[in-house]
Amino acid sequence: MADEHQFIEDGLQRTRIDEFFSDELSRAGYGGMDVAKTPMGTQIVLKAEKPGMVIGKGGKNIRKITTTLEEEFDLDDPQIDVQEVDEPDLNAQIVADRLANALERGWYFRKAGHTTIDRIMDSGALGAEIILSGKVTGARSRVEKFNRGYIKHNGEPAETIVDSGVGTAVMKLGTIGVRVKIIPPDAELPDDFEVYEDVEVEDFIEEPEGDVEELLEAPEDPEAEPVGADPEAVADDAPDVPDDVAEEVIEEVPDEEVVEEEVVDEPDEEPEALDEAVEAEAAELVEEMEDGDEEAE
Repeated sequence: MADEHQFIEDGLQRTRIDEFFSDELSRAGYGGMDVAKTPMGTQIVLKAEKPGMVIGKGGKNIRKITTTLEEEFDLDDPQIDVQEVDEPDLNAQIVADRLANALERGWYFRKAGHTTIDRIMDSGALGAEIILSGKVTGARSRVEKFNRGYIKHNGEPAETIVDSGVGTAVMKLGTIGVRVKIIPPDAELPDDFEVYEDVEVEDFIEEPEGDVEELLEAPEDPEAEPVGADPEAVADDAPDVPDDVAEEVIEEVPDEEVVEEEVVDEPDEEPEALDEAVEAEAAELVEEMEDGDEEAE
């Protein structure tokens, strides 16, 4: 069987067992159950307002329940442990059954709802909610809610912290569904916080170990080279290297490429003086040419 089908089968079996206990132990104040499968068998923990009625005279009733679980629900060696509910008004299943019985006896739904939720809050609950759905007064069905305190409706707290129970009241006009949700007094909600009054903030500040001044004045690493050290002093501290090793190191240094610098002609500082010299040379050349012509003639 696939895992998904196994989860569905386990859920259906658990629901059927819960309905069986609810019908069989209604007079004993059935308050829920916990089922756990162990190598020795199936461990079932029953919560009841009156454990004596669950066990029966000489254990007769508990043996009957064990036989029924083995034959009808195919449980391997069921082991039933009965625990008494310390505060019945804080158990959602017991409260839902009580409210359903009160409605069946003729209590007006508003009086029954307010009385029940007041008893829950008087027991120390952080919050409670009662939902009645069905034909509470007339031919038309509707939903009535009674709220007190603080209640969670979704998220992980709604599944792990809130205790819920369901009951059914069979009336002449029709069936009325009863749903009860209770947050117990010792519940730790994720959004809880505390406010301290007349308290100094310094009392809640964790100081580092040791004095701050001692940390600031701590000696530095002696091997670390100080910033801005004298290069001559560093050269003096350098270890002595033999001459032959120094020559080998010098020979291994590659020749650096000589970059020829481009010569840029500098502009003449005195262009006027240069022009006069050129004119004088030109004049001398003209005179020589004229002298040459005269000698030729």
